[in-house]
Amino acid sequence: MCAYAATPPCDELPPPEALADFSRRVFLEGTRLYRDLPWRRTRDPYAVLVSEVMLQQTQVSRVDGRWQRWMERFPEVSVLADATSAEVLSEWQGLGYNRRALALHAAAREIARLGRFPREEAGLIALPGVGKATAAGVRAFAFDLPGVYLETNVRAVFLHEFFPEAERVGDRALVPLVEATCPPEDAPEERGPRSWYFALLDLGAELKRVLPNPTRRSATARRQSPFEGSRRQKRAELVRRLLEAREVGLGGLALEDATLALADFERARGRSAPAPSLAEELLVELSHEGFCEVDGDLYRA
Repeated sequence: MCAYAATPPCDELPPPEALADFSRRVFLEGTRLYRDLPWRRTRDPYAVLVSEVMLQQTQVSRVDGRWQRWMERFPEVSVLADATSAEVLSEWQGLGYNRRALALHAAAREIARLGRFPREEAGLIALPGVGKATAAGVRAFAFDLPGVYLETNVRAVFLHEFFPEAERVGDRALVPLVEATCPPEDAPEERGPRSWYFALLDLGAELKRVLPNPTRRSATARRQSPFEGSRRQKRAELVRRLLEAREVGLGGLALEDATLALADFERARGRSAPAPSLAEELLVELSHEGFCEVDGDLYRA
């Protein structure tokens, strides 16, 4: 794939003919590698936003199925806006990073308040939990508008093509290339931003499958800390217990029960029980973040 092997300085782009050749090859490979994913069959900005949030730090195989189920339960942004936090968290279970669910819920409420779905980058970024990449994804896939969608698979293609030997390549060097190659708003539909980024995503996934992952040479690459035994895992278990208490009709989760549950959870995995104070610390933390509320001596989802 790589045809432009020199590493361009941050303030200098490859020649126009090199960029044009790169674009032709990406579209060609993208057609060959195209993945017919369910969220690609819609231009509904709400449905696209849900897919973009679900796909953050989560494999496509885990999202396929869960996105469809979510859209069945919350088919419109107004339905999600009217849901309770507990209903949202319950549907999100198994996708990880529960904060994303609450942020998506808050974004839906803000969109409902506005009475319209933002199209411009500034309006999208103003929504809870929406950053530049997510905003660019919504703009491209829902509205076919140009932008810098620097997602991990997109990053893989540009690193492989333009920085084949470089290490610790920062996004500052990639952004001008992504910006220069993204088709304009008036491009034909088959060569527009939506099709362009689908092609980049599918080519990037293939490169990561058949080669040493190019994104490991990115300055943004970070090795994620293990989930097993982590504070994140303990928080997730308490969220699960809070939702379970709600589903079986209990008034909430008592601190004593949460402490015992967390101790049993850790022992079942061959670890010692955590300090008794940890359950309360985590529950207070979760209540401050909107995962639950305190009702007397109980924590309620």
